[in-house]
Amino acid sequence: MDRVNPVKKKVVIALGGNALGENLSEQMVAIRSTSKKIVELVKAGYQVVVTHGNGPQVGLVTDCFDTYKIDHDIDRFTMSVCVSITQGYIGYDLQNMLREELLNQGLNIPVSTVITQVIVDPDDPAFNEPTKPIGLYLNDEQAERRRKMGEVLVKFPKGWRQVVASPEPQHIVEIETIRVLMEAGQVVIACGGGGIPVQQIGNRLKGVEAIIDKDLTSAKLANLIDADYFVILTAVEKVALNYGKENEQWLSRLTLEEAQKYIDEGHFGKGSMLPKVIAAMRVVQARPQCKALITSLDKLMDGLEGKTGTVIVP
Repeated sequence: MDRVNPVKKKVVIALGGNALGENLSEQMVAIRSTSKKIVELVKAGYQVVVTHGNGPQVGLVTDCFDTYKIDHDIDRFTMSVCVSITQGYIGYDLQNMLREELLNQGLNIPVSTVITQVIVDPDDPAFNEPTKPIGLYLNDEQAERRRKMGEVLVKFPKGWRQVVASPEPQHIVEIETIRVLMEAGQVVIACGGGGIPVQQIGNRLKGVEAIIDKDLTSAKLANLIDADYFVILTAVEKVALNYGKENEQWLSRLTLEEAQKYIDEGHFGKGSMLPKVIAAMRVVQARPQCKALITSLDKLMDGLEGKTGTVIVP
């Protein structure tokens, strides 16, 4: 029997970076508008679980500790610790803003953030090819200095960014906690930044130097809670072929076969749309009855009502 509230439609909302900003002050502004959109869903009767990225935020955390370490004898903070820190402070802002907006709408519904660990395979081939961007964009001089420190950097249109390994999520450790909170009718924030990457050694969970893609972990979560809707929010209203080019083509509907064809043709960027499309495909492959949608934050409700966005279907 499904332990999660069977009455309300369950929706997993995976927030993109534009919903959080790139620093603390931007985050406060961005989260306010983000919370209003999420509360619209709660008010409409949806059971909501929110996940989010942490690329700029985890980069700021690592930069701060690396700078402090220059003049102080402290251990280096691992990527798993930095992810846990960002889960905490992003969750703190997000849950408080959601609570405020819920109360403003006359809804006395609790909001909880779950510090979430996700098990990965230490032998995942991703550790041999870092691809996940973190931190702020760097100019050529900054990038060269960071490269000499042993970091792997990749050139993007806006500048250089550090990239780290992005292994596949195998299991969400706190999935039972998430289910219990949902069953109690709470709005849940979980799997922040793709989850704290850990490997299991007997009964011990040990942090791993990696960042798990938040969309792939969100897809895993959607399947584990039997979500009715899986929504990935990004900067654009729909998925496009030939994005940014003269022959740009916006897509309203993608079958699994079409999506795989476009992936093979290289239409989707590895650090941007590709993991989003793959995540949506995984949900539909595992549970064809779940509606998988990619759209922008401001079109969230319209997308769920079938008016816009890109829907991935079997």
